[in-house]
Amino acid sequence: MSKLMLIDATHQEETRVAVVSNGQIEDFDFEARNKRQLRGNIYLAKVTRVEPSLQAAFVDYGGNRHGFLAFSEIHPDYYQIPKEDREALLAEADEEDNSESSADGEEVDEEEAEEEAERKQNRRNALFQRKYKIQEVIRRRQVMLVQVVKEERGNKGAALTTYLSLAGRYCVLMPNTARGGGISRKITNAADRKKLKEIAGEIEVPEGAGLIIRTAGSQRTKTEIRRDYEYLMRLWEQVRDLTLKSIAPA
Repeated sequence: MSKLMLIDATHQEETRVAVVSNGQIEDFDFEARNKRQLRGNIYLAKVTRVEPSLQAAFVDYGGNRHGFLAFSEIHPDYYQIPKEDREALLAEADEEDNSESSADGEEVDEEEAEEEAERKQNRRNALFQRKYKIQEVIRRRQVMLVQVVKEERGNKGAALTTYLSLAGRYCVLMPNTARGGGISRKITNAADRKKLKEIAGEIEVPEGAGLIIRTAGSQRTKTEIRRDYEYLMRLWEQVRDLTLKSIAPA
């Protein structure tokens, strides 16, 4: 399988990038000089409208149009429900996870462990969403941190998520996605995966957060990877501090 990244920078006003796999375009993106990039940016946003028919919310994050936030992309921490109900649902989710783990009882490799952690996160979200509709737990004028996952296109506003990720040179920090340590699936060398797994295991990631070591980190030392992780943690602290001082949208 051949994969190429093609970059067209012949025009001063625009740079285009295409990822081609076996002769077919797999991904395409462009950056215009007179248009600022939004994807990946984090904003303090305010809910302007909750749409029950779409099970989604429209939020003002300061863009040209209000962003679209699907119910599945809203972290349960933002649900306005009693503390007792939240704790009961989390306990139920943990019980389901423990029951499944006991039933399996088999060793799994790193990649399967990553996939299982992701399934658990999705299952936990689904449990909350079975119990509630978006109009029951999200309110107009509610403030939340969002990240742009898709740029504005035509008449469509940007697609947003509250599951944040901060990408460094060798790591990706997910400050509110508890998926544990992971290694990029593109790192296929067994020795590299074992080494990186040991490095990830030595990094003390805060509870409720997750860390993935990127493909670029496959040949890097523990010191380099730890330094990149510490940079991302400082960046996250700056985001949190700035959030407390800001008024949405910002």
